[in-house]
Amino acid sequence: MPLTPTHEIVRRARADGVGVGAFNVLQLEHAEAIVAGAERAGRPVVLQISENTVRYHGALEPVAVASLALARAAKTPVAVHLDHAENPDLVREAVEIGLGSVMFDAARLPYEENVAATREVVDHCHRHGVWVEGELGEVGGKGGAHDPGVRTDPDEARAFAAATGVDALAVAVGSVHQMVTRDAVLDLDLIARLRAVVDVPLVLHGSSGVPDPLLARAVAAGMTKVNVSTHLNKAFTGAVRDHLAAHPADVDPRRYLTPARDAVAEAVTHLLGVLAPR
Repeated sequence: MPLTPTHEIVRRARADGVGVGAFNVLQLEHAEAIVAGAERAGRPVVLQISENTVRYHGALEPVAVASLALARAAKTPVAVHLDHAENPDLVREAVEIGLGSVMFDAARLPYEENVAATREVVDHCHRHGVWVEGELGEVGGKGGAHDPGVRTDPDEARAFAAATGVDALAVAVGSVHQMVTRDAVLDLDLIARLRAVVDVPLVLHGSSGVPDPLLARAVAAGMTKVNVSTHLNKAFTGAVRDHLAAHPADVDPRRYLTPARDAVAEAVTHLLGVLAPR
């Protein structure tokens, strides 16, 4: 299959009432594993590159070009997406490199500043045919509980989507970034109310902490794009630890990265089945 635009994958999923798995790429092994897991599931997938990952590598282009190459060679539709970019210059670079979608995160700004900054990014991206995800409400993380007071208000979400022209909207409904346990509690009623008034696909961030049954219910309530990172990192790191515990003399990274890659692929296949059951 050729590289597929994010908007095509998300549009089809929304029409079918299923979820799209969007998984974060930290390095080449992650990208390879995500594609392999999606091929095994026979489902489309989104490879996401975050601003944090760009900082880790020191540049966007190497990891983006590698991800695009894997997407072009995949046997299932694969999109490549810039995730959680707070720097408009990074968004412009992603557009130049050829990423088909970006997530611009100005949610920490006051509402009017968020609208203005997001609108500017949307205008630039749409001139180049690039799909844009915005965020309203703040998804917690880094050890903090999600404050109900910052959850996304449906009326404000409808106004924000109209004012900015975003193609998708990440909303705060109870999930928390970087959770290593899967016991988050989502506000399913809020998801349904957002879905009823916001005329663009909804995106769930911080999904690693959400148990499988609740992920499925979130999709049924109105979520379309579901972002996962920490859950895959746990699988990756756990497989490395297990291999090195069993083979402490190994020094070739390929020996322990292979089972790590396999573990991520297995997790991706499973999650895609949860989000889009046949």
